[in-house]
Amino acid sequence: MGKKFEKAKHLVEARPYALGEAVALMKKVKFAAFDETAEVALRLGVNPKHADQMVRGTIVLPNGLGKSKRVAVVAPSDKIKDAQEAGADEVGGDELVEKIQKGYLDFDVLIATPDMMKSIGKLGKVLGPRGLMPNPKTGTVTLDVAKAVKEVKAGKVEFRVDKNGVIHAPFGKLSFPEPNLVQNAQALIDAVVRAKPTTSKGKYLRRVTISSTMGPGIDIDVERN
Repeated sequence: MGKKFEKAKHLVEARPYALGEAVALMKKVKFAAFDETAEVALRLGVNPKHADQMVRGTIVLPNGLGKSKRVAVVAPSDKIKDAQEAGADEVGGDELVEKIQKGYLDFDVLIATPDMMKSIGKLGKVLGPRGLMPNPKTGTVTLDVAKAVKEVKAGKVEFRVDKNGVIHAPFGKLSFPEPNLVQNAQALIDAVVRAKPTTSKGKYLRRVTISSTMGPGIDIDVERN
């Protein structure tokens, strides 16, 4: 990763840190010239191969993400105005589905009403691999499109465990004040804990690490957080 990364890595001790201490250190070892994203990785004691141990959910971070996501909404004509007034970047019905089918993907989140999912179903091969397929479990299939758009714009984060039992998620920008980052990270960790499957046995939070986009990982003391 280069000399700057190695220098930053040497400032991180091989021990778990309290969350507040870790956030302060993450900001201290910053060396990139841009405003990096603060990220958290949580290794869970679950087996994602079993459907009843899949961990996923959403959380609206108390202090936002520091960037506005582009939101597209597929809805019937009576919901178009609601979505637009809520701040959606692209709104439409079947014509938007056709536009996406032809290659339009200039959005970060796609929200749809339940009655439009039949049309969106044919976009599975396009949206699925990119993680853009609307899903009721994450609040992106809903009749209240205005609320869904506002939540995404306010800093809603979707988390989902990968095949290795790890969740990766952003919790703000490095330019955020330390208390804001700590509050966001804690809210995200708490949301993952609340999503613990009843079938999960043994230690659930096995390891929690935070880092900036370019920075080294910093272990969090799970017992203290």
